[in-house]
Amino acid sequence: MSIIQALEQSPFLFYLTVCLLGLLVGSFLNVVAYRLPIMLQNAWRQECLAFLEQEDTNNPSPAAFNLSQPRSRCPSCQHPISALENIPVLSYLFLQGRCKNCQQAISIRYPAVELITALLSLLIAVQFGVSLQMCVALLFTWALISLTLIDLDTQLLPDSITLPLLWFALSISLFEIFITPKTALIGALAGYLSLWSVFWLFKLITGKEGMGYGDFKLLAAIGALLGWKMLPLVIMLSALAGAIIGITLIIIHGRDKNIPIPFGPYLSIAAFIALIWGEKINLTYLQFFGL
Repeated sequence: MSIIQALEQSPFLFYLTVCLLGLLVGSFLNVVAYRLPIMLQNAWRQECLAFLEQEDTNNPSPAAFNLSQPRSRCPSCQHPISALENIPVLSYLFLQGRCKNCQQAISIRYPAVELITALLSLLIAVQFGVSLQMCVALLFTWALISLTLIDLDTQLLPDSITLPLLWFALSISLFEIFITPKTALIGALAGYLSLWSVFWLFKLITGKEGMGYGDFKLLAAIGALLGWKMLPLVIMLSALAGAIIGITLIIIHGRDKNIPIPFGPYLSIAAFIALIWGEKINLTYLQFFGL
């Protein structure tokens, strides 16, 4: 019996496997969200120095810094985190949310991301079952989570994630796992141009930039995976979520309305909803208006 057959015959084993995988991936996404922006800053600095034909006198021999090096450490005392201290969720609970060495509090965000990733992965498994659709949906969702975390921290949607995600969505359309290549291409073009048009219209009217180019690329990737028919729903849901959360932050926390709010997380939330329930929502909407 193959692994796929075993998963198909045992729903419990299938869901458990997906949950455990989601926890592990969530732990990795925490690393990506923290390290990738630093990697980009380091790369931009080196590019600027190279353009100016200058040497980095402050750090002439920079140590390797990427997604695997150096080893994870406590930011307070630099205590190396062992494998037993890095088990998703369980290590946080066992250590009572504190560093083993210095007892400094560990952010609740780390286990929260791991749990959310596991729960969203489980939801995808329930929706799509053992299929290629599930595999594609998982990869797409994990990318959305990483983009959400990075955008919340830095207000950046890195090309190193958005562009591979776009090409991935266009490529898998060749196998018609979700939509046809023609629908994917139209979705990518419509996704990019819709926000691009809003960006320039807003800039011409106000003289300000209302969003970043990363938002265009993210919506293009969403359109390439889900098709152009899902874009109105994604835009509507993301705008609604952004308005509700933005107004709530202004009222409750007194947030300055002039402080920019990242739009990537709202696009990601809307895209996930469209991925799981988009067809049902669109069908309900059309039936409601008798279309």
